[in-house]
Amino acid sequence: MRTGTAKAGTAPEPGSGRPILDGVRIMDMTSVIFGPYCTSILASMGAEVVKLEPAHGDELRRVGRPRRNRGMGPAHLTLNAGKRAVAWNIRTAEGKERLLRRIADSQVFIHNLRPEAAQRAGLDHASLSAGRADLILVTCSGYDSRGPLSGRPAYDDVIQAASGAASLLPRIDGNPQPRYLPMAIADKVAGLYAANAVLAALAHRAATGQGCEVEVPMFESFTHFLLQDHLYGAALVDGPEGAGYPRQLDAERQPMATLDGYVTIAPYTDERWVRFFAVAGASDFLDRHELGDARSRFAGLHLMQAEMARLLRNRTTAEWLDLCARHDIPASHVASLDEILNDPQLAASEFFRIRHHPSEGPYREMRLPIRFTGHPEAERIPARSIGEDDDLIS
Repeated sequence: MRTGTAKAGTAPEPGSGRPILDGVRIMDMTSVIFGPYCTSILASMGAEVVKLEPAHGDELRRVGRPRRNRGMGPAHLTLNAGKRAVAWNIRTAEGKERLLRRIADSQVFIHNLRPEAAQRAGLDHASLSAGRADLILVTCSGYDSRGPLSGRPAYDDVIQAASGAASLLPRIDGNPQPRYLPMAIADKVAGLYAANAVLAALAHRAATGQGCEVEVPMFESFTHFLLQDHLYGAALVDGPEGAGYPRQLDAERQPMATLDGYVTIAPYTDERWVRFFAVAGASDFLDRHELGDARSRFAGLHLMQAEMARLLRNRTTAEWLDLCARHDIPASHVASLDEILNDPQLAASEFFRIRHHPSEGPYREMRLPIRFTGHPEAERIPARSIGEDDDLIS
């Protein structure tokens, strides 16, 4: 087990040659994606994370078909790499005592228990902080505990529906059927908020010596994320426009067909829009439609999008990408999920690497895209089998 060389609870010195969170110990009693994504980020930064799970294991272990062993599915290999695995049983006095002893030896305890369950188990802040004023307790919840939905279960689909996210696609294509964005976006966004909260709490602890209780509710976190642009006109009480950022809800603002495929071109700024029509040999379009100044072009964005779609069909994807690169106009081909595995930019930044799992064989690991100068990347251990590190709690 890596314990690091930093004094418990202290950050490494700048340029110390150690991972940025070396010496930070986290007990993680979360499941599925929300909490595990948070602790996956922290483990990648060098924190020592111990994943606590019941004897049957986290549900995420069964997501995707394992190559060899039950409970070692690909989602588990991705989200729980870098963490030790301990099976817990707090229904016995001995199991609870062992768990509490390990929590007492950590700076951070994060869980997704409901408030009543945490209190019954003695894992609430009032119980754990007695004699441990420097403990950071993070609760990953579905809803803020101050609201009428406090304590209710919540999964990604539920939060996408409740937040308004499932209403976005119908506003673009006119199909009235509400639909989810096809990813566990609410879980992952909430995980990012939780990781930020842990880092803020660690900074506070380093400055004051005091821990704190942190609540990260998925519904409020994802709604906060969603409405950064889509609150739009509703930011003004009784304003002239409602919620929903029109630029994001423009049905024409999609990948467009070329002579041999699809491409995304995003001039975005007014100057780049003018440049696009110039390099496309269609500057006269702006004159013909009285789009001669920035104000008229902003109002006529839908016209420019439609004309772009018409122009793009006249050349190949490669031709458009070359033209845009030469004239500093943001553009990309439309990659499939499988294609990005061999993306040259990701290859150059060493985003993926092939590693060998001791029981599951070769697997693809995504490296944390953040780099800290003077602090090396943490060497993550492969995802563990259920209870593989039970000896840590003795």
